[in-house]
Amino acid sequence: MLKKYTKSQLSLRNGQDRDEIWVAFKGFIYDVSDSRLWRNGKHYEHWAGQDLTSELKDAPHTDKVFEKFSVVGELV
Repeated sequence: MLKKYTKSQLSLRNGQDRDEIWVAFKGFIYDVSDSRLWRNGKHYEHWAGQDLTSELKDAPHTDKVFEKFSVVGELV
């Protein structure tokens, strides 16, 4: 069973306030800390610690990109 996190808790995992760099997509929270593309909590114009579900439609990649990251929780 996955641990549940609020948007407020997710926002702390932004690569600035804590070392973890997490993003949410479709209700799941992914750890992108090891990705060189998310260094310092920013990936192009997107910030870590947020739900990126509505922003993915503008990305040059599909949601398959999340398959390479670990799911660490659920966004509630």
